[in-house]
Amino acid sequence: MSKYNSITIKEAMNSIAQNRYVLPAIQRKFVWRPEQIEMLFDSIMRNYPINSFMMWNITDENIQHNYKFYSFIKDYADKFLEDNPEAPSQALNLPFDAIIDGQQRLTSLYIGLYGSYRYKKPSKWWKLNEETMPTRHLYLDLKNPLNSNIDNEKIYNFKFLTKDELNKCTSNDKYWFKVGDAISNKFKSIDDADKYLEDNHLYDNDFAKRALRTLYRKLNEEEIINYYTEKEQNQDKVLDVFLRTNSGGTALTFSDLLMSIASANWTKINAREEMKKVKDEIYELGNPHFDVSQDVILKHLLVLSDKDVRFKIENFGRENVAIFEENWENIRKSIISTFELLEKLGFNDSLLRAKNAAIPIAYYVYINNLSDKISKDNYDNKDKLRIYKWLILSLLKGIFGGQSDNVLKNLRDVIKSFSKPKYFPLKEIIDKFKGEIDKNYSFDDDIIDGFLSEQYKSITGSLVLYLLYPDVVLKNGKNVAQDHMYPKILFTDKEKLNSIGFSNEDANYYTDKSIWNSVLNLQLLSETDNKAKLKSELAKWAESKSIKKSELFVDDDIDLDIKQFKNFIENRKKNLHKKLKDILNCDNI
Repeated sequence: MSKYNSITIKEAMNSIAQNRYVLPAIQRKFVWRPEQIEMLFDSIMRNYPINSFMMWNITDENIQHNYKFYSFIKDYADKFLEDNPEAPSQALNLPFDAIIDGQQRLTSLYIGLYGSYRYKKPSKWWKLNEETMPTRHLYLDLKNPLNSNIDNEKIYNFKFLTKDELNKCTSNDKYWFKVGDAISNKFKSIDDADKYLEDNHLYDNDFAKRALRTLYRKLNEEEIINYYTEKEQNQDKVLDVFLRTNSGGTALTFSDLLMSIASANWTKINAREEMKKVKDEIYELGNPHFDVSQDVILKHLLVLSDKDVRFKIENFGRENVAIFEENWENIRKSIISTFELLEKLGFNDSLLRAKNAAIPIAYYVYINNLSDKISKDNYDNKDKLRIYKWLILSLLKGIFGGQSDNVLKNLRDVIKSFSKPKYFPLKEIIDKFKGEIDKNYSFDDDIIDGFLSEQYKSITGSLVLYLLYPDVVLKNGKNVAQDHMYPKILFTDKEKLNSIGFSNEDANYYTDKSIWNSVLNLQLLSETDNKAKLKSELAKWAESKSIKKSELFVDDDIDLDIKQFKNFIENRKKNLHKKLKDILNCDNI
């Protein structure tokens, strides 16, 4: 980064007008309101600091010609004229600086001095005409300061006025001076300012004299635009600088900037709108609804397009974005159908705690053209079961925890290698990750015991139950419920407890919530069966439904009477441990 530099506002405005200063696609839209612009000019007049600016001096031809840059907005209109025009190509063949920090302030100065601001009148329909949204220019009342008793209010009365407002506001106690004139050829020196005051009978007004002279000097003479110039041509480093320097207000993320770059390079459709539609469609699924971030959508683009999966600017250049756009419809359908499948497999926003885990499934759908099939009821149950099991194992083991780019790349490689014959390569994925220290699919006995102690409706406990009752989930999808096999009321109602007549030595066992509220006393049922069971005794309910004890994961000789609860739990723990060990070791794939 270069050393500190400074220029006048006039020099900065000339650079903007000549496209020597442009805006990179990573910048957001201009959002300042007229009152903020007026306050900025008041701050300048009062010697308040307006903070430093940062420029990015771009010399790399690849960056100059493969990424979009925009000119500054001069004439702004709410809703209608909010988008920056694309910088002319001839300007990008010459040396130029992209504004990294200071867009809102520089645009405000440019509009106030060279342009106009239009916003809708109250009680009018949105139409871009002078009656509904009249053109407003920035003026300064030279006759009098504002009568302010609060430090942070304006002293200098800057105001955006229409022609009609200008005429109505003009009176003996006001003189409205068009601020842009002070930076024009009408004022070549401070003497021209004094002559203007004399010609308009304002020279004897001390405030007018001080205000116009100060305005002239602040715009034309004083170097109050203080800035640094970043000369680094590494785009991702500059992006990091941008994030750090734009930390005020609404926080920016790396993906916000990449989204801006990507959408700027789409030529046929509006990328931002399309991705919002996908996000909204996904949100309609699941209970609670799947809430997918912009990061996840962008990561889908990279993975499904067989590109470098990392969030780097170069991965969102014109060449890659052209591929994204060309294949967008199939990518979109693959993403949506993946989440439709996940809903049918009983998943929701809470259970899918790592949203990136959906990406390998979407890739599998995409390369095998399964978007119209995979979420249908008649799709191959064995393949759905492979996906279901892989997803649960991945979530339980935290495969996508931390930095997951390398995980996504490895998963993509395996899925691509085993795409024909078409099946989800669960076993091959597990084999691929065996050598990974932190990202393998192995589960030891202590982990399994920990799973069994998970409590009612905990995320991990829910995933464990999904592993144990896949048939219930595959048949009922999101309409499944967790059921206390021995009803909760038996352990929380003192009268019920006393009526059981258990021995004193078992009292602590029966009242221990970590036992009766754990996976050891839970099963998955359809919502219909769960409502029908309610607080029924386990023995009577199992008999009425002709449910075998093996389906309850207990031995045939286990008595289901509540007095034998301890034996039931200990036996079920042994059997569940063995069952989970078989499942987690993938012996039954």
